[in-house]
Amino acid sequence: MSTRYTKDHEWIRIEGEEGVVGISAHAAEQLGDVVFVELPELGKTVAQGDELAVVESVKAASEVYAPVSGEVIAVNNALEDEPARVNESPDAEGWFVKIRITDVGQLDGLMDDVAYADYTK
Repeated sequence: MSTRYTKDHEWIRIEGEEGVVGISAHAAEQLGDVVFVELPELGKTVAQGDELAVVESVKAASEVYAPVSGEVIAVNNALEDEPARVNESPDAEGWFVKIRITDVGQLDGLMDDVAYADYTK
């Protein structure tokens, strides 16, 4: 299981043909206290870079973009009642969606942990 990052601070944790998507701790920190999360419908098909979700904080609203192309196969409904999970556990319980990846080659264009750490310095 490996994790990759986008320049827009989304992460995707690869689990076979599926990926779990969220925003990085860096992004959650920049946003401040998250107060609302809008998740996509199950079955939605997205292309890499498409808007996947919306997250609103006390500071701003921000789009969450699809790190790869795929189909939404699960959403984290817990975020509707507890959006603060994004701040408390951005890389675990604060995940947004699971997608079935349709083009695994797109993962090659994303950053690994080391590259992302350098990117956010």
